[in-house]
Amino acid sequence: MISIKISKNFASDNCSGVHPEILQAICEANQGHTLAYGDDVYTASALSKFREHFGKDIEVFFVFNGTGANVLSLQAATDSFNAVICADTAHINCDECGAPEKFTGCKLLTIPSANGKITVDQVEKFLHLAGNQHHSQPKAISITQSTELGTVYQPEEIQSIADFAHTHDMFLHVDGTRLANAAASLNLTLREISRDVGVDILSFGGTKNGMMYGEAVVIFNKNLHKNFSYIRKQGMQLASKMRFIAAQFEALLSNDLWLRNARHTNKLAKLLAEEVSKIPQIKITQPVQANAVFAIVPPQFIPALQQEYFFYVWNKETSEVRWMISFDTTEEDVMDFVRLIRQTIS
Repeated sequence: MISIKISKNFASDNCSGVHPEILQAICEANQGHTLAYGDDVYTASALSKFREHFGKDIEVFFVFNGTGANVLSLQAATDSFNAVICADTAHINCDECGAPEKFTGCKLLTIPSANGKITVDQVEKFLHLAGNQHHSQPKAISITQSTELGTVYQPEEIQSIADFAHTHDMFLHVDGTRLANAAASLNLTLREISRDVGVDILSFGGTKNGMMYGEAVVIFNKNLHKNFSYIRKQGMQLASKMRFIAAQFEALLSNDLWLRNARHTNKLAKLLAEEVSKIPQIKITQPVQANAVFAIVPPQFIPALQQEYFFYVWNKETSEVRWMISFDTTEEDVMDFVRLIRQTIS
C-alpha cells in the first residue's frame, strides 16, 4: 500500500472528497428516524430520479461499491458454468481481486485491447465453445464505458455488441463507473448510451463523480431482476441505512450535477493533454475522450513528479502513466502540474 498525504493529486477520481451539493444532501437526510433497507422516502425519491433518466419500467438497486455492482450484475445474468467475455484491461479482470470468478463461478474470457474497447469480431471467436459440455458457456459480454484507458464507445459500437449478444442468447453488461463522463463526451443522455442501445444491465457509478460512496445496478432486461433483491442481500451489498446512498444519488441526478461534474473533468483532461503534448519528452498514448490522460514519461522524472502530485504508473515497462481528473480539480491545479513537469524535465 502507498501512503501519501497530498492535498491534490492525479492518481484517481476516487481520491477527491465529496461534492458540496451531495454532502448537503447527506446532512439533510440525517434527520430523525426512518425505515431501514430502502423502505424510506429518500430511496423512493432517488429511484424516481433514475426513472426520469433511464425510463419508468427499469429496476434499480443501490450497492456500496463498484465491485459489488459488477459482481452482482454478472451474477444475475449467469450460472456458474457460464463465461463472461471482456477486454483484458477490464476492471472485472484486473482490479477486483478475482471477485467476479469467486462469486459468480464463471470464467472470464479476455480479449486483448490496445484502447480498452472490444468488437463483435473479437467476441465471435468464442462462439465455438457454445454447446460443448467441456467448456464454460459464453453468456455475458461486459464492456466498460468510459473504458479503463479513457476511451469512449460510440452508441453504434454498443448497439452492435448488444445485437450480437442477443442473437446468440447472451446478455450485455456495462461497467458504467464513469458512464457520466462518456455521456458528457458524446453529448448524449445517460439513456441514449445504455438502454437505448441494447444494454441489459448497468453498473452505474457515483463515487468517481462526486459521491462519498455508493453505486447502483440498473436493470433494463426484465428477465434479470426477478431475484436480484436476494442476490444483493446474499452478496452483502444491502445497506441498512440506505437513505444515505439514495440521498447522494438524488442530488447527483438533479440539476444536471452529474453532467456538470463530468463536463468539468473531461474539459480539464483535454487541457492537461494539450499542454503536456507541447513538451517533447511526453507522448500521449490514448485519445483523451473522458477524464483520463495516458502518457509516456521518461522514468527518471516520475518519482520527483509523484512527490508533488501523486499519480500511478500504468505500465512500468513502457513508462506509461495515468493522470485522472476529479470533480474538484481546478484549471490552476492542471497548469501548476504542467509547470512542474516542464521544470522537472528541463
